[in-house]
Amino acid sequence: MQVNDNPLLSSATLPQFATILPEHVEPAIRQVCADLDAALTALEANVEPTWSGLAVPLEQIQDRLGRVWGTVGHLMGVANSPELRAAHDAVQPLVIELSMRAGQSRPLYAAWKALRDGPQWTTLTRGQQRIVACNVRDAELSGVGLDGAARDRFNAIQLQLAELSTRFSNHVLDATKAWSLDLTTAEEVAGLPPSLLRLAAQVSRDAHADAPASDDPATTGPWRITLDAPLAGPFLQHSQRRDLRERVYRASTTRASQPPFDNTPLLDQILGIRLELATLLGFVDYAALSLAQKMAAQPETALALLEQLRGRSQAAARQDLADLQALAAQSGQPEGQGLQPWDVAFWAERLREAKYDLNDEQLRPYFALPTVLDGLFALAHRLFGVTIVAADGETPVWHGDVRFFRVRDEAGLPIAAFYLDPYSRPAHKRGGAWMDECIGRSSALASAGEAVRLPVAYLVCNQTPPVGDVPSLMTFGEVETLFHEFGHGLQHMLTQVEEDPMHDMTA
Repeated sequence: MQVNDNPLLSSATLPQFATILPEHVEPAIRQVCADLDAALTALEANVEPTWSGLAVPLEQIQDRLGRVWGTVGHLMGVANSPELRAAHDAVQPLVIELSMRAGQSRPLYAAWKALRDGPQWTTLTRGQQRIVACNVRDAELSGVGLDGAARDRFNAIQLQLAELSTRFSNHVLDATKAWSLDLTTAEEVAGLPPSLLRLAAQVSRDAHADAPASDDPATTGPWRITLDAPLAGPFLQHSQRRDLRERVYRASTTRASQPPFDNTPLLDQILGIRLELATLLGFVDYAALSLAQKMAAQPETALALLEQLRGRSQAAARQDLADLQALAAQSGQPEGQGLQPWDVAFWAERLREAKYDLNDEQLRPYFALPTVLDGLFALAHRLFGVTIVAADGETPVWHGDVRFFRVRDEAGLPIAAFYLDPYSRPAHKRGGAWMDECIGRSSALASAGEAVRLPVAYLVCNQTPPVGDVPSLMTFGEVETLFHEFGHGLQHMLTQVEEDPMHDMTA
């Protein structure tokens, strides 16, 4: 394959997701790493302790690798496959080594300190000053001050941590896919709401494509419950079968704890080498190292906040628990079977029904995804004066459910864009919800004729998918999650800082 034909190396503004294949990963990363290693060598030989002589060329180097490797990392989260894993694992050490080479560069570290301490400091914007300070700090946390065996061990640990982290994530995804509970009788699905029955029937049909078709599978079954949040969560809330709730709860909370997807030894290794890493850098433990680059700054501050929260909330939490225990006893839960973890969500939903004549399922029809998006975008317009318009089809996406939107200011001018990947796909997409950077805002990286490169975000959720002709009907919790991630997206998309503050090229 010719490098010029590799879509990961495309000069297009946005990733060419429709044509990126696992076999493109290794040649693209090898080419980029070779190019950027040479660029780093040239920068080190000629670096000047000025913004234009240090920050701008390093931003260009970081951006090129960050965009290519960031695209691969994004696909690992949303379109995982054995082939992509193999390609990712083959080149991850190259990326880590290049990142450490940049982070441990003493010529660049000296230039950052000279810029911080020199006469140009007062001419920098607050954003630029923050980037300089972070680069000095990050170099020190990357082991720039280590020598000999200590540096070699530090670098070996970084490679090992990256490999263990990838294996850990893959185990969680594989363990989630491997477990399921098939239900075939009305008694087994007692209490389950229609929305869950529809979804569970569709999941069962997808898993048993050769099974006889039913006119009304949501009513007649069979149904399949998995550890995917849109299935497991409502099942624990509504299933009247306590034994089945226990099976789902235990499977969920112990996933990736048994062979062949056992993360227990990985956790032991990660904890051990994190402590060693922190010790090499002069920290008492990994918590202190981690918080050295966060707002809390030190573990004692974080622990004090947690203790304050505990003090304020514990009495109310104890009362909530007592209320659930009382309701369970009044409703006939057998004596000697005290409230267990797999009972909490069930009785909390019953308590809400008893107190307020309301449950999550009654709210779903009001929270169809198109309606929620209309409300979310209207709120963004009211608060920030931005208009969000659908731009589906303007750029390739990694799955048919993914949508693309552009963000415009009050004058109608484009200021940002984002991808939205809303639905759960447990076979290929990791759980949870997150916002990530696709492209950062940057004046130094603007195209010819443009004043600034506009930011682009990934917004990823794992909410209830559509079933047949029924759109995604969201729980209130799923609505909260979407708003939460959109808030992170706004922080990325509406920034006025014109320097992309990416420090870690592996991000």
